[in-house]
Amino acid sequence: MPRILVIEDDIGTAREIAAELAGHGHDMTIARDGATGLDRATREGFDAITLDRMLPAVDGLEVVRILRERRITTPVLMISALSDVDERIAGLRAGGDDYLIKPFAPNEMAMRVEVLIRRHHDRADTMLLRAGDIELDLVRRTVHVAGEAVRLLHMEFRLLEFLMRNRGEVVSRRIIFEQVWGYYFDPGANLINVHIARLRKKLDRPGAPSAIQTIKGEGYRLDAG
Repeated sequence: MPRILVIEDDIGTAREIAAELAGHGHDMTIARDGATGLDRATREGFDAITLDRMLPAVDGLEVVRILRERRITTPVLMISALSDVDERIAGLRAGGDDYLIKPFAPNEMAMRVEVLIRRHHDRADTMLLRAGDIELDLVRRTVHVAGEAVRLLHMEFRLLEFLMRNRGEVVSRRIIFEQVWGYYFDPGANLINVHIARLRKKLDRPGAPSAIQTIKGEGYRLDAG
């Protein structure tokens, strides 16, 4: 059941939003001011947030700005009586994903929330690559192997991303160089060998087969998963 955080100081509006979304099968939490909403959005996991623009303690623009600074990517539907274009632009620039003007139709609000959740989940699926026990997060630029963080240099990260996107397929040295480094190369160059060796050292576990296989005369293949 998707969890939605409603940050809204007007209790009537908050209850209206919560009732409509609950009717769509969502689990609802209400915060009555920006500071409380920010705290809960930071500490707890929500699938989406509806956020009033004008709030006591911390206003809506500041709430979403701080969330994005903290790398919290929960989709945010900003809701406000401020309808001019500059206000809508300010809300989106601060980090909001959509902007709805009061008064609004509850069913439209619910549909916008569901679209944001769906887009967020679709994006997360494309931005998180997995192969066996290797996990590569394209948003946070992190790599984990069996749950443990592994630090990669920039080109090591790009090379691993390319191999993971093509896992199970043999990719030639020439294709790797063109796609990862971005230009043609002398097939005798040792650059790829060096980076493959570094990746193996960082990714492979003692006693286990290497995730990156050398296919003699053809190239490399990522076999994990």
